[in-house]
Amino acid sequence: MSESDRRTLYRVPQKGKIAGVCAGVADFFNFEVWLVRVVALSIFLLGGSGVIFVIYIAMWMILDVKPKSHQFEDNHKEIEIKKKVWQSGLGAKQALHDVNRQFSSLELRLRKLETHVTSDTFDLKRQINNL
Repeated sequence: MSESDRRTLYRVPQKGKIAGVCAGVADFFNFEVWLVRVVALSIFLLGGSGVIFVIYIAMWMILDVKPKSHQFEDNHKEIEIKKKVWQSGLGAKQALHDVNRQFSSLELRLRKLETHVTSDTFDLKRQINNL
């Protein structure tokens, strides 16, 4: 494994609410930040308050802040990844309009496909190919 392939666990205070520990864990494991926060908060509220609090404080003290060079690479990768409509940051009406447009386009393609498959020409070509 080369140096560039090795992943390191960092804190990401720019994306974090308190110290960026949950954001760093989410970044390391490729999870959504909100999911890591919900899991940590759930453990905290459901009785593991002492354990999760100590782990969070320890990670806050131990983990290094993510270097700017790695943050630039991550931002560059995020730009390359095409976001889904509901993740694009657009308003709800615009997102709904985009989803509606995509479904309309898919429905039109499906209608053309159905027309072709049910046509006499398609049936004739299939019978010729079966000979």
